Amino acid sequence: MAAVTDAAGTFAAYADDREDARFTDWLRARSEPGWTEATTHRFVRELGGGDLSEEVFRRYLVQDYAFLETGVGAFGHAVGQAPTMDAKSRLAGFLATLTGDENDYFERAFETLGVSESTYGDPEVAPTTAAFRDLLERAAREGGYAETLAVLVPAEWVYRAWATAIEKPPDRFYFAEWVDLHAVDDFREFVAWLRAELDREGAAASQRRQRRIERLFVRTVELEAAFFEAAYDPALDPAGGDRPW
Repeated sequence: MAAVTDAAGTFAAYADDREDARFTDWLRARSEPGWTEATTHRFVRELGGGDLSEEVFRRYLVQDYAFLETGVGAFGHAVGQAPTMDAKSRLAGFLATLTGDENDYFERAFETLGVSESTYGDPEVAPTTAAFRDLLERAAREGGYAETLAVLVPAEWVYRAWATAIEKPPDRFYFAEWVDLHAVDDFREFVAWLRAELDREGAAASQRRQRRIERLFVRTVELEAAFFEAAYDPALDPAGGDRPW
């Protein structure tokens, strides 16, 4: 695990000399250098420039689709944990996006990229993907609403950060739509709302619990960068045949 930044070691110390200090800003600062690595990784730079190879993007999409089911489960768990009906409604609305618009994107992209249903339906899961799944499941299973948010917030916030930094989406639809899904106003607003939820929950938590939340957040950011890097590993390609996909 990469060393965290030299930002204040506790939220109380971070907030002491700041007006309107946000818990999620402290978490992001504590996640460095992982945050910068994830949001400026060569994968997102090449994707934004339209220079990413199809082979790399195929590997990435197959692994991300393998992760999607776990992500849906974590958001579903958060619906049950959420303290208000408004929060439950917001989370349920995002679940509908994941299982609707985003799932539709995956199916169209797989068809265009020549990825068979047998491949994306039952992939060989990369170690990073498995670690990410485990982190989500443990956060939801062993903690409460704040712990679940500690993983969901950076997982979505990292994507908002790199996607909104792309000024001109690439031409190929499977690149352009993937950027757009994470840069549209609805997604930006949802991530802002998620952050506000964790700001409230985290600021009210005990210092010991804040430490647990911090560890989950930092580990999620590290795994985001590792997830992008894993897409460059040809060992993830299905074996056999002239067109193994």
